[in-house]
Amino acid sequence: MATAIFSHSRARAPAALPLRQFLLSAFSARSLATVPDAPPAKQSPSSSSASASADAAPVPPSPAASAPRRPQTRFADKLNAGPSFSDFLGGGKEEEHALTPDEALELKTATVNGKKITRLPEWLKTTAVPGGDQYKKIKKDLRGLGLHTVCEEARCPNISTCWGGSSKSAATATIMLMGDTCTRGCRFCSVKTARAPPPLDPHEPEHTAEALRRWGLGYVVLTSVDRDDLPDGGAAHFAETVARIKAKAPSMLVEALTGDFAGDLDGVRKVARSGLDVYAHNVETVEALTPGVRDRRASFRQSLSVLEAAKGAREGLLTKTSLMLGLGETEDQIWDALRELRVIGVDVVTFGQYMRPTKRHLKVHEYVTPASFERWRQRALDMGFLYCASGPLVRSSYKAGEAFIENVLRKRGVQRPVEGFEGVGIEVGSKPEV
Repeated sequence: MATAIFSHSRARAPAALPLRQFLLSAFSARSLATVPDAPPAKQSPSSSSASASADAAPVPPSPAASAPRRPQTRFADKLNAGPSFSDFLGGGKEEEHALTPDEALELKTATVNGKKITRLPEWLKTTAVPGGDQYKKIKKDLRGLGLHTVCEEARCPNISTCWGGSSKSAATATIMLMGDTCTRGCRFCSVKTARAPPPLDPHEPEHTAEALRRWGLGYVVLTSVDRDDLPDGGAAHFAETVARIKAKAPSMLVEALTGDFAGDLDGVRKVARSGLDVYAHNVETVEALTPGVRDRRASFRQSLSVLEAAKGAREGLLTKTSLMLGLGETEDQIWDALRELRVIGVDVVTFGQYMRPTKRHLKVHEYVTPASFERWRQRALDMGFLYCASGPLVRSSYKAGEAFIENVLRKRGVQRPVEGFEGVGIEVGSKPEV
C-alpha cells in the first residue's frame, strides 16, 4: 500500500510545479494559498505520511503575488471614450450651425481605426436606398436575361432614383451592351478591363429588346464598353439592338451612348441611322486633361469627330455629351470645350462631379460647389445648348435631362425610318404629344 502511495506521489510531482507557476502568472492578484507546494524530487515510502501533512501546509505568497495590480482596460472604458448617443442624432442645435457651401468645401478629416480619412462635402451625400417594386423588377429581369447596366458597373449614385420611378414610364435604366468588360483602361472608370473580353452574345439584342418591352419604359439609354478587339468596334451589334427595340416598342425613346469605335465614322453613322432618338458620346473632360484621364486610344478631337459625324448622319438627330468637373480643369478650358461643342452642333451637355471609384483611380482635385455647377448650367444655355443638366451627382444619363429631352422629341413628332435593317420597316415619333 505504501508503494502505491509512493508511486502515485511521484507521478504527480512533475505536473504540480508548472500548474502553480501558471496560476501565479495568470491570477497574480489572487491569493494562491491553497495551492500545494511541489513535493520533493525524491521521497521514501516511510515518509509518505509526512508528505501528506506537508501538502496541507499553506504556501507563503510569492513576490509576484504581492506585486501591484496593473489597471485592466474594460469594454466600458472604450465605450465611454467613444461618441455619445447624441452624436448620432441630427437636428437640434447643430442645425443652427449648418455649413455654407464654401465652408463645406474645406474638407474635414477624421481618424478611423488609426487611419485618417477625408469626409465628403454634405452635397455629395445621398440618402436614397435602392428599393421599391420597380427597382426589384428591373434588377430581376436583368439577371434573368444576363444583361448588364452601367448603373451598377459604374456605381452610379442615382440608381435608386432612375430605376425606382413612380411608374414604369417614369423609370429609366441604362443598359450596357457587349458585356461588362472593356478593352480600354480610362483612369476614371471602374468598369472591368481586359485585352480580349468574352465574345459577343448573339442573343443580346433580342434579350434587351424583350426586357425593355416588359418594363414599358418611356425612355431608355443604351451604352456599351469599348470593344477594340472587334473589327467594327461593335457598331453593328449596337445598331441591331436599337432596331429590335424599336420593332418591339415603337413609342419608346432610345438614347445611344457610344464609344468612339476607334475613329471609325462609318460605324458611328450605322448606329446613328438605326432608329435611335439621341446620339450621345462623352468627351469626359477638357482637351488639356484628356491624355491623363482617358485611355491613350481616345482623344478630345476624335470624340468631336464622332459627335459631328452623328449629327450629319440624319437630320433632326439630337446629339449629347458630358464633362466631369473636379479633375483640375480651369474655367478657360471649360469655355473652350463648350465653344468646340457648339461649333459642331451638339444639342445637350451635362456637367457632373468626378468621384474617385477606388484608390487605383485618379484623385479628386476639387469638389465643385453646387453654385458653380449652376453657373455652368446657365452659361451653357446662354451659349445656345438646347438643354444642360449640371450638378454634383449628375451623370451623362441623368433622369431629369431625359425627361426634358423626351418632351422635346415627342413634341417634334418627326418620322425616323430605320435604315440598313431589312424586315424591320418601322417609323417612330409619328404621333406627336401635345
